[in-house]
Amino acid sequence: MKIILPGGNGQVGRVLVRALAGDGHDCVVLSRRPGAGVPGARVVGWDGRTLGPWTAELERTDAVINLAGRSVDCRYHERNLTEMMRSRVDSTRAIGAAIAAANNPPKVWLQAATATIYAHRFDAPNDEETGVIGGHEPGVPALWAKSIDIALAWEAEINAANTPRTRKVILRSAMTMSPDRGGVFHVLARHCRLGLGWFGDGRQYVSWIHEHDFVAAVRFLTAREDLAGAFNLAAPEPLPFRDFIAGLRAALGTRLSVPVPVWALEIGAVFLRTESELVLKSRRVVPTRLLQSGFTFRYPQWPAAAAELTARWRGL
Repeated sequence: MKIILPGGNGQVGRVLVRALAGDGHDCVVLSRRPGAGVPGARVVGWDGRTLGPWTAELERTDAVINLAGRSVDCRYHERNLTEMMRSRVDSTRAIGAAIAAANNPPKVWLQAATATIYAHRFDAPNDEETGVIGGHEPGVPALWAKSIDIALAWEAEINAANTPRTRKVILRSAMTMSPDRGGVFHVLARHCRLGLGWFGDGRQYVSWIHEHDFVAAVRFLTAREDLAGAFNLAAPEPLPFRDFIAGLRAALGTRLSVPVPVWALEIGAVFLRTESELVLKSRRVVPTRLLQSGFTFRYPQWPAAAAELTARWRGL
């Protein structure tokens, strides 16, 4: 197949390109930095906002997987929040306009989204049908609602796109775990090796997905012509952060684990230029639609996933 990946030069994009190119597919990455190479893909320039020569790539393309958007690993001040919103909404709008104008549009459009769209909660898991959309939870920082606003606007843009000849699938992804340098697993593994433990009281749920299952889910949703709409891309067994760290420590063989209180986390987040919401919000998300559609996870539980990821991480 020919597969277009806007924003495919990021960490998750490189995971996908590595796998899809390995399958023999022709991968084309749309990037604001066309000079930055992506192994396994041809890189084409675009600005993420306006139509241009890049739209020709969509003709007779099998699939578009739009991953474009500014990283959420930043401080949530007004400039960054605006850039996070615009980079997601503008790029999605541009892809929709290009597909609508194509003579031979892609068969399927997979659009990145986020499991952060769901409410901060402990009482029950969030699935696609009964999950509670966040933004109005009592007792949570008002800043957390900004992430929900971005997630809602992101999904609204693909839903509004007039692309009747192209099937649309929304990927509400949890944290994708791969051993690549700079990825979330790499950061958390180094955290544990320094002897640090869970954040806050450790009760908040962690939703995650192993890179193998993320890629397999993308393949599955691309092939299944009867499936459309929103899908949670998360392992079926989210777990409290305390247990998540315990599983990672066991895989790494580390003994020391000093919990990080909220006040220390907030100070560290300032110096690291990130936000505490990324690890304090309880993201209890389950992939009901994937499971009901017949998808099978290779790594449904964290201990086995952590062991496999750690073995490869040490080898890099």
